Amino acid sequence: MVTLEGPMRRFEEIVDIAAERKGGRDAVLAGIPKPKSPDEIAAVPDDRWLAGMARGIFQAGISWTVVENKWPEIEEAFRGFDVGALSMMSEDWFDALVADRRVIRSAPKIAAIRDNAAFLRRLAEDGTPFGRRVADWPEADFAGLLDWLKRDGSRLGGGTAAYLLRSMGKDSFILSQDVVARLVAEGVIDKAPTSRRAMQAVQQAFNTWREESGATLTTISRVLAQSIG
Repeated sequence: MVTLEGPMRRFEEIVDIAAERKGGRDAVLAGIPKPKSPDEIAAVPDDRWLAGMARGIFQAGISWTVVENKWPEIEEAFRGFDVGALSMMSEDWFDALVADRRVIRSAPKIAAIRDNAAFLRRLAEDGTPFGRRVADWPEADFAGLLDWLKRDGSRLGGGTAAYLLRSMGKDSFILSQDVVARLVAEGVIDKAPTSRRAMQAVQQAFNTWREESGATLTTISRVLAQSIG
């Protein structure tokens, strides 16, 4: 549920809070990645998008280090995440992957990767590949992009899609525990957002701070996190 506990702080005030905690504005703003251009994002091939989806799906609920260490073998087992091949995965190949020690042997996660390959293939066949759709999606409706991926993709809810998009260079916010805590402190939401209404309130807050400051969603998200954590 959205709360109405008074006006939010201006973004510059939140930067000051983060700067006091982290040793100055330069320390807060250092190392924040610059989003890629729409054309750069659109140029990312489908196999890399599928690989990114798979990485996030495998990382959910387990050590990310385990996935990182196994990643070269995972790439090999999934044939470089060839979208055409994976979208038409045979039952024998599926069963072999579930038993393959090179990968995270979770049938639901492997099925989700297969389903996302089919998702990417359908988009390409419709004439607007996934990367182009992501590139053209307006930052002012980033919450809508997350909702689309959760709805039409497989196991792309929670933070999985947001981390994927950030890793690929899309201007984005990530609702980490610290970011949520700042949003609660600002009266935007009263708990981690799970409803569309709450996500709309989050998007509105980010849009307001973006218009005030000219900062990217990525920068705003990172500053909010540093104002708490």
